[in-house]
Amino acid sequence: MFVQPVDYFLAVWFALALASTLYVAVDQYRNNPEPVVMKWGFILVTLYMGPIGLLLYVLADKEPRPGKHEEFVKPLWKQGAGSTIHCVAGDATGIILAAVITASLGLPMWLDLIVEYLAGFAFGLFIFQSLFMKSMMGGTYWENVRKSFLPEFISMNFMMAGMAPVMSLLMMGRDMRAMEPTELLFWGVMSLGVIVGFATAYPANVWLVARGLKHGLMTERPEAKSQAGHAGHDGRKGGDDDRHTDAGHSGMGAGATVPQLAAIGGVSVLALGLGMVSPANWVNMSLSAKDVRGAIMPPGMIMDRDTPADAMLDMAAADPRLISATFGPNVRGDQDAPFRMEGDVKVFDLEPTVIRWSILPGVTVDAYAYNGQIPGPRLHIRQGDTVRINVRNRLPEDTTIHWHGLILPNQMDGPAEITQKPIEPGGSYSYEFTAEQHGTYFYHPHAKPDRTQALGLYGALIIDPANPADEVTADHDYVIQLQEWLKREGLTYPAMPMEGGMPNYFTINGRAYPATDTIRMKVGETLKVRFVGTNNGFVHPMHIHGGPFQVVARDGETIPEAGRFLADTVNVGPGQRYDVVWTARRPGKWLIHCHIPHHTSNNNVEEKGGGGLMTVIDVAG
Repeated sequence: MFVQPVDYFLAVWFALALASTLYVAVDQYRNNPEPVVMKWGFILVTLYMGPIGLLLYVLADKEPRPGKHEEFVKPLWKQGAGSTIHCVAGDATGIILAAVITASLGLPMWLDLIVEYLAGFAFGLFIFQSLFMKSMMGGTYWENVRKSFLPEFISMNFMMAGMAPVMSLLMMGRDMRAMEPTELLFWGVMSLGVIVGFATAYPANVWLVARGLKHGLMTERPEAKSQAGHAGHDGRKGGDDDRHTDAGHSGMGAGATVPQLAAIGGVSVLALGLGMVSPANWVNMSLSAKDVRGAIMPPGMIMDRDTPADAMLDMAAADPRLISATFGPNVRGDQDAPFRMEGDVKVFDLEPTVIRWSILPGVTVDAYAYNGQIPGPRLHIRQGDTVRINVRNRLPEDTTIHWHGLILPNQMDGPAEITQKPIEPGGSYSYEFTAEQHGTYFYHPHAKPDRTQALGLYGALIIDPANPADEVTADHDYVIQLQEWLKREGLTYPAMPMEGGMPNYFTINGRAYPATDTIRMKVGETLKVRFVGTNNGFVHPMHIHGGPFQVVARDGETIPEAGRFLADTVNVGPGQRYDVVWTARRPGKWLIHCHIPHHTSNNNVEEKGGGGLMTVIDVAG
């Protein structure tokens, strides 16, 4: 379990529910003169409905003064409340038990609702009505089943008509922890469902009590048991007031006509059908708890009846429970990866894990990272090197690695299900190839890249030329890897250019300004900036202040000297790389930044002159 703001409210709610239930239980057995079945009815309903159950008990059933229970519970609205309490106690118990079982089995929501309805109806009819009321109703058990069937059917239909849409729409809403019985939110949804179900069943129960088709509240005093076994709430003695078919209301038990029963029964079926079927207009009822795995969707994501589980899982928040390590602002990404030699082969090890990464002081993201770094460790090799990269997957989902822009054997290219089987959680795979090119490249996953790359899986691959004369040199060399992040309500989602996935933080090399690096130079020195579109779902027009730069390479390919050109802005698209050489002409602080103003803010806020995709070149005179 991990905590969200709603969980604090639910913790308080259930603490109140337990306190309310304890009060009702103690007061029922110490002070309130009514049958055991109604005592348990109020106890269970208060457990499910919390303070609302306590309110109903105090207003409708709790004896106000000794000897006044019969008179106190006489009003029809109280009798209807008592009838509904009895109905809900049995039906909701069956529904909740079934919900736990069906979620554990992974049944789709539409089948889940059907099973819950049948379980609630069966528990209410066969246990709470016919069995627990047998001594009061008289007759055989199966006679009581027959007598109770129609009232229970009508009441259950109206109750489920209220519960079904609440459960469907909330369980399949943004926070699908509501489908997991191990989560507090599941029980919160069930509690709300019972409250709504009580409200929709109450009017029908008032009518059923008024027509003598269901019992209401009853009074049972010890001194009367020896005479008749029960004393009715209006003070009359005898067995009739205990019977399921007698509401105990003088002049109100006139019964119902067949057309009336047919009408209310038909309306209850219609209400049930609407409650069970209508949610399918808005949510995908074919999904189960096992399909969505407690995923939490980003605010604003469009989810409809056609949204598949895979789309939800791709957009879901990174699970904080899986974090293996936390790294503060003093830890930097893009550090040179160590290697070892095995014969003539340079061997690197990469291990993707779930971490918590600081992008600003006080702002962290739950991320996926290679070797605990964002960006992942820089693989710095030379043209002609043979390399082997061993990948061990410590993520909760499949992965691969693609070596972006490289010429290499097809089986080393990395696309999942196309050139290789995905590396499953806990699995490993080794990539081996000889670097034929030189220049600026990068690596990233090619299994669910829209999710895993957006959560931080990428790194620079810098290949020096075999002939040093082929290198465009500069006094300083700096790699800029671009990424967008989506952090809302304490959770990190994969940023994507779609509804609900738009980013609100932006980073250069895993940091947002003002936490980005400061590049220090002197007047007259040159700086090679390698812009890498590692995880940008947008085109970023990257601009350098203080004069134009020369574009010397694009996508790893060095531009012939005659083709190089001056510019002060390059549009770095997803996957693109530009190498540019900038000369420090004058002293001062000169910016490198994206020229989309929103991308130079942090959650729409500017700090110390900006944010996001900004870094400073500090040129000394």
